[in-house]
Amino acid sequence: MKTEFKFSNLLGTVYCRGNILFTPDGTCLLSPVGSRVSVFDLVNDISYTLPFAHRRNISRIALSPTGSLLLSIDDDGQAILTNFPRRLAIHHFSFKYAVSALTFSPSGRHFAVGIGRHIEVWHTPSTPDSHTDGALDFAPFVRHRVLTGHFDVVRGIEWSSDSRFFLSASKDLTAKIWSLDPEEGFVPTTLGGHREAVIGAWFSEDQETVYTISQDGALFQWEYAPKPSPQKGAHALDDDVDTNMRWIITKRNYFMQNNAKVKCASFHMKSNLLVTGFSNGVFGLYELPEFSMVHTLSISQNDIDFVSINKTGEWLAFGAAKLGQLLVWEWQSESYVLKQQGHYDSMNSLVYSPDGQRIITTADDGKIKLWDTKSGFCIVTFTEHTSGVTACEFAKRGNVLFTASLDGSIRAWDLTRYRNFKTFTAPTRLAFSSIAVDSSGEVVCAGSLDSFDVHVWSVQTGQLLDQLTGHEGPISTLAFAPNGGTLVSGSWDHTVRIWSIFGRTQTTEPLQLQADVLCIAYRPDSKEIVVSTLDGQLTFWSVDEANQENGLNGRRDASGGRKLTDRRTAANAVGTKSFNTVAYSADGTCVLAGGNSKYICLYDVQSGTLLKKFTVSINLSLDATQEFLNSRNLTEAGPAELLDDQGEGSDLEDRMDRTLPGAVRGNRLSMRGRPEIRVPAVAFSPTGRAFCAASTEGLLIYSLDVALQFDPFDLDISITPSSTLQTLAEHDYVKAIAMAFRLNERTLIRRVYEGLPVADIALVVTDLPTVYLARLIRFVAHATEETPHLEFNLLWIKALLSTHGRFLKDNAGMYGAELRTVHRAIGKIQTDLAMMADENLYTIDYVLSQPTVKSTEKVIADVEPDASFSGNSPDSDALNEEDGWIGFADGN
Repeated sequence: MKTEFKFSNLLGTVYCRGNILFTPDGTCLLSPVGSRVSVFDLVNDISYTLPFAHRRNISRIALSPTGSLLLSIDDDGQAILTNFPRRLAIHHFSFKYAVSALTFSPSGRHFAVGIGRHIEVWHTPSTPDSHTDGALDFAPFVRHRVLTGHFDVVRGIEWSSDSRFFLSASKDLTAKIWSLDPEEGFVPTTLGGHREAVIGAWFSEDQETVYTISQDGALFQWEYAPKPSPQKGAHALDDDVDTNMRWIITKRNYFMQNNAKVKCASFHMKSNLLVTGFSNGVFGLYELPEFSMVHTLSISQNDIDFVSINKTGEWLAFGAAKLGQLLVWEWQSESYVLKQQGHYDSMNSLVYSPDGQRIITTADDGKIKLWDTKSGFCIVTFTEHTSGVTACEFAKRGNVLFTASLDGSIRAWDLTRYRNFKTFTAPTRLAFSSIAVDSSGEVVCAGSLDSFDVHVWSVQTGQLLDQLTGHEGPISTLAFAPNGGTLVSGSWDHTVRIWSIFGRTQTTEPLQLQADVLCIAYRPDSKEIVVSTLDGQLTFWSVDEANQENGLNGRRDASGGRKLTDRRTAANAVGTKSFNTVAYSADGTCVLAGGNSKYICLYDVQSGTLLKKFTVSINLSLDATQEFLNSRNLTEAGPAELLDDQGEGSDLEDRMDRTLPGAVRGNRLSMRGRPEIRVPAVAFSPTGRAFCAASTEGLLIYSLDVALQFDPFDLDISITPSSTLQTLAEHDYVKAIAMAFRLNERTLIRRVYEGLPVADIALVVTDLPTVYLARLIRFVAHATEETPHLEFNLLWIKALLSTHGRFLKDNAGMYGAELRTVHRAIGKIQTDLAMMADENLYTIDYVLSQPTVKSTEKVIADVEPDASFSGNSPDSDALNEEDGWIGFADGN
């Protein structure tokens, strides 16, 4: 089995904190998700996560005007410069202190950073396309100027359209106008008058007006005008107009939102639209300078933390950190373009759908979310459970989902109609923590930590069939055999029992272990189970023989980091030395295990060796990610990060303590300490090409199919994109497509692929070396789903299977994933065509049922001759020369 899994995507979390922004073309939205950055393509309905990660939560991100450079900065001031189109981290840099504002100039030559009370202007690092010779700077970050003058934290920076000036808004109740370079006659100007912190300041498009907005809902309009003097006459005023010119307030406007504070604002210069987000979850859209309200809408129950407008001014993006909401609103049509929300509480379990296209996650917030693995979006959310959902399981057919909850109910969900069609309950009120469904989907079993019995229900009737007794401790885990023959239950009484649900007798002999059972997983062939216990052991048992076949000690592998409150080192800490979740790979040769640490371990079953160890997160904003704590952060009162300094805030809202003492799980904003890193659930995809893990940061997907940005295999200096296109123009198609695959640029491959003539497809497939066969099959399968060229893609698939069918059959294990991808693509085409044919069937029946019209000869005979059709016109000869219909002219 291949073990080179790479990080592919982050689901389950769409927004944490920080600023959100649109790409220059306005089609993609960038959102900071913990220590990573997620990108949402709003046109193609797909999302992906950039492969790099920070050491802390990201506080600010900015994109250059060309969209080529992405600058992301975390809470410690550590910055990563990224080539955004290629998703490659170029350079790491430290600003040494926390950054509160970041923005690029419209010219793209500079960017301004707000660091505390200071503003630093830096030169934008060069890229190969910015120089004619393709050279790069040796030291990419060069500071241009440092500006001081504010007395509190800078909240926002906005540039003028010509990049000569910029505005800064500060918490010290003022805004200032700065120049990029010292200019003759210009002095930095302070705009004061607000009574609370200024959160935004913007220039108008003609730069004649400045708008400032404060937290108390006051919007001031400033203009550069002469200040009238009562001592002087009109003629004296004309003489001293240059000396008396200054920025003055010409208009004051106020938002009336029932004492709600303004949390964020954004201004679109070209359309003069101002968008504000309030602390009560309402946003308002206003047109300036008239201050006419376009409309308001309540989109959240909590604060709106950030707002952004795309380039055209049509889409408004909002981020709410408390509930993890990310919304994109089209204000003209008053409709949502994007509406996503992750779990705002800890995830407990997950399961892949049988086709591998969807992932189900459950959490302590009582919600069940269905995620599409291809697009990365949440399709549907179920909220019927009134308490935390602890377990979920699919029926074998894949259209029915079963979930167990702490509210004492087991619910069955129809994923075709997206509804709850049946609810199962026990005679006494129990909080269910585990669930299992047989392969036929007719029997569902559940276990609870409050009872020592296993409850069995009939799915069709909803009645409780049996209560399996025998355990002497709480039931911690259940698992049905894939063939549906037996049920395995694990308990805290150090035993595992194998039940024959459909047999005549229910007496079983327990399998004795040395510690509490935490998790059980069946091998896909139903002949072996793996058991994880509290002492960190993974034991493998034969189901038929009921004896142990193998075992391994995973205490050292599962050991995580040290928490801030731990009195012992990470090596001696308790609670992190065991695996809470285990899963078999699709071929049954490997086992994936995760627990209360930052590691996911992949073991080989036969040899018992550790194949690979995946690190879930390196985010120091989470607890237990470090094995050794820094002694410099230890004070007499305890760790510095646990000290409560909230009472020292300058604003009343900052001084209010909304945390819950002792809360270690749930909403991060209600925790007094930091959230702990852990992996409560892992699962392999049915194809075996990917696996997912539910962690504190979100739903992580690791895949073998992550496309490389550059593959230098078999390259020389003559293979370039231009030479590849030249080879294509010379009609050397086999060489052109081979060169495109060597460069491994998707856009180039697609251009060559679509440039091949249809008549030469079979010849190209025959002559193509088999080393490129897997990549070509995978590319054609993805092109079938993404491009509209239906017949063209099917001809490629037909040529590949006809020419290399025998080779693919002999090497089915090597090309199994690619063939499954093709099968899925063809199945989707079949489904779409069948749906379209069903829709057209009624239209055809309607057309055929209409009464027939009179014949053409009869209609022509009834028409009287007209002068325009007498044949004397100049165009009559041309019409008579044509045998049939002449059609439309190309130019008309």
